[in-house]
Amino acid sequence: MVPKYIKENANDTVQYLEYNAERPHLIIPEYGRHLQKLIDQATAIEDRELRNKTAKYIIYVMGGLNPHLRDVPDFQHKLWDQLFIMSNFKIDVDSPYPIPSREVLQLKPEVLQYPQNFPKYRFYGNNIKYMIDVANKWEEGEMKGALIKVIANHMKKSYLSWNKDTVTDAVIFEHLYELSAGTINLIQSDEELLNTTDLMRTNKRVSNKIMPAGQPKIQSNKKKPFVKKNNNQNKIQ
Repeated sequence: MVPKYIKENANDTVQYLEYNAERPHLIIPEYGRHLQKLIDQATAIEDRELRNKTAKYIIYVMGGLNPHLRDVPDFQHKLWDQLFIMSNFKIDVDSPYPIPSREVLQLKPEVLQYPQNFPKYRFYGNNIKYMIDVANKWEEGEMKGALIKVIANHMKKSYLSWNKDTVTDAVIFEHLYELSAGTINLIQSDEELLNTTDLMRTNKRVSNKIMPAGQPKIQSNKKKPFVKKNNNQNKIQ
């Protein structure tokens, strides 16, 4: 006799639902929750031989997600490290590679030391300051004067790259005086820098060289004039 169908209570059914907020945190979410549960089950296995066999199977499954890298030695090392990380370093298996430690993975890299933390004129760059320091070490003479003029012209070109409007030589001389800590003073001199138009043309030519050769050129949005074809020309006379 077929048992009578018993209608389930909706409230009882909802109690069996499992939400992600109630589940344990995924250490490496890319592998998914099923693989995380498989590693947790392998960690709880008491037989060491069976645990090692299970770990190798898990590595095979993890490598199956990237089959083209599965047999690469460096990639195998990465998979074993991820196995220990996903087990929260609790799984005890025989790894063909050195077992990573929690302390090594939690080490923070050293802070990089930048040449200038807060440069006032960022558009000049750090190389200008290096050139000014080199010029200060040179002896007074024609060579040092030529180097200072090159530095001033390069500063003007860098300024125009940042600000497309024109800039006077007096502004460049004031910035040069400030960056050199007062050792290079051209404010009262009669020195003239290159013309703004020539420097702008140079910047445009350099930017065109930097553009990749395969990059398509911007086409104009102007439509070509419509030319009505004369159908009588196609007729055989």
